[in-house]
Amino acid sequence: MKIAIGSDHAGFEYKQMLAKWLREAGHEVQDFGTHSPNSVDYPDFVHPLASAITADEFKQGILVCGSANGVCITANKHRGIRAAIAWEPELASLARQHNDANILCVPARFVSEEAAREIAEKFLSTEFEGGRHQTRVNKIDC
Repeated sequence: MKIAIGSDHAGFEYKQMLAKWLREAGHEVQDFGTHSPNSVDYPDFVHPLASAITADEFKQGILVCGSANGVCITANKHRGIRAAIAWEPELASLARQHNDANILCVPARFVSEEAAREIAEKFLSTEFEGGRHQTRVNKIDC
């Protein structure tokens, strides 16, 4: 699977860890930055990642920041993006099953590295259920 990944400075270390783990699992990963732990403005990395997903260059993406709130809010400004914050695997699964989420937002300051991997694995391996959920998803974009 082709996966887009990005972070701000607070999520940099987790982004690096997740990108390495995903590549080792055989995924093709494009890193949209940031590329250091120095302070940055997260929209500078979120907008290009979200745009690449809306352009169908990637099916799914992962964003990491301290709380995951800023990256999630920013990504969701893009029509066709359904970004979801998950701090445990079940939330990642439900975001995929019920909301067809296409970007996972991980709160690095609130989960362990092991939990971040479990959350990402659940997100990437869970299919959208469609059906009644599709009707609801169709009503999301303004």
